[in-house]
Amino acid sequence: MLRYAAALLLSLSLASIAEAADRALLIGIGTYASLPEKMFLEGPKNDVPLIEKLLKEKQGYSADSIRILLDKDASRASILASIDEWLIKGTQPGDRVYFYFSGHGLQVKDVSGDEEDGLDEALSTYDIAAGDGDWTNVILDDEIEAMLEKLKDRAVSIVIDACHSGTISRSLSTQVSDVMESARFLPRPFAKPVEAVKTRGLRIDVAVVDKPDIVKQNGVEAWSAASSYQVAWDDTRLPPEERHGVFTLSYVNGHDTSAADSNGNGIVSNAELLEYVKKQSQTYCASQTQCQGLDPQLEVNYALLGAAAVTPTGGETTGQQTQQYQQPQTGGDTQQQTTDYSQQQQSADYGKVEPVKVENTQQTAYVAANPVDAVSDILGKPPAGDVQLSLSSDHLNTGDPFRITVTSSTGGHLILYDVDKDGKATQIFPNEAAKKITPLSPHTPLTIPDDYYGFDFEADGPSENVLVAIVVADDVDLTKVAPNDYGLQKELDARTTIADIAGTLQQTWTRDTENRSVNWSLGLLKYTVY
Repeated sequence: MLRYAAALLLSLSLASIAEAADRALLIGIGTYASLPEKMFLEGPKNDVPLIEKLLKEKQGYSADSIRILLDKDASRASILASIDEWLIKGTQPGDRVYFYFSGHGLQVKDVSGDEEDGLDEALSTYDIAAGDGDWTNVILDDEIEAMLEKLKDRAVSIVIDACHSGTISRSLSTQVSDVMESARFLPRPFAKPVEAVKTRGLRIDVAVVDKPDIVKQNGVEAWSAASSYQVAWDDTRLPPEERHGVFTLSYVNGHDTSAADSNGNGIVSNAELLEYVKKQSQTYCASQTQCQGLDPQLEVNYALLGAAAVTPTGGETTGQQTQQYQQPQTGGDTQQQTTDYSQQQQSADYGKVEPVKVENTQQTAYVAANPVDAVSDILGKPPAGDVQLSLSSDHLNTGDPFRITVTSSTGGHLILYDVDKDGKATQIFPNEAAKKITPLSPHTPLTIPDDYYGFDFEADGPSENVLVAIVVADDVDLTKVAPNDYGLQKELDARTTIADIAGTLQQTWTRDTENRSVNWSLGLLKYTVY
């Protein structure tokens, strides 16, 4: 295919990366001074040690860089003091900061006037109390956002295993909520049921962080256990004393390559981790009659979707292969000409990552050195076989004409890219040469270019490429990330382009009765031009 040059959104930092200072604040609250025991949670006391172990063993945090506040030590005053003197004053630009919370989420009346629905999202504290019609002694989302503003020059991860569903908390009375065993929300005191549930579309997807620009502009990774209008849960499949939050357990387990490395390249990317956590959460939800939906969320600068969730520390052994974290080394011949991506044998380049600096942030990330391999890291979702790709020739030499055929088992809007090993991308579809841009029909092949184009593609090599076909069943507006005039002619950077599409597809679908993830399918085909 054609090969282009373009500026990377992620610029490689060739100088050695200085060792950053680390500060983590881990909060777990399952018992409460003023709440009845029926509102206690079993999971938080087990969640915090699990996160502590993750930070020490996978992220390189030392024991003295982690502060823990459990139950009675996690009062509102203690939490705010630790945020101020431990996280903010205790770190400098470029340092890593990790904020974790396990416990109840809730909503209270907005006093600052910045909320569309008049309610602030909030985190419970050990000394939370029911005031005159509302909760007091809570940590407001405004206070978390103020923390993020003061940490804007750091590499910040915020992980919230709680929920802030406005619809649920406003529509459940105390009597109704009693039935919801191990749900991580608190209804507003003296709340009364409402006759109808209306989707308000307010962005609460990342729990307390409902100002997405703070996240994306500052390089913050913000994880939360559920989408808006969904409940986060303790895992009731486990004995009470062994329980964890459903989200926390899958989030920690997903950092292991044996669990979440869906493309087998030795890297668990943020997008792969999110996909794994979603699947585990949805499996739990399907087994529980009271769970109506569970879609964990990640708000992040899209450039970080393909970044490794585990910070490399020099080397890691996975399976039969030792992964070396070093500068990219691309190239090498492959014996396969055209093969399904899921069956591709690991090459010498798999598992090698390069450190990069994310534009306009202090965030240092590690991404797959080979751009072809990085595609599935960025998208996170492995091909499921419902989108099939084929070439008109099984063997391509430089100069050979060829066509691409896409067949999907579900209908939807098609986006098709060709990505080469140098990180150049060509948008094959949509394009201005197509006579009419129409959605794919189920099981109906689409060949590009067809006879109406008046030309064929010509192979340009030698090169190793991957075709990326994304079929979106929902009516998502993709014109900003994949406009028709990008097609065939515009020079694109593969990492940036695929990341923008992946980030758009991670948004919550709010047009149905219940919020959910966007429905989309993926097909990948790796091929070689000789």
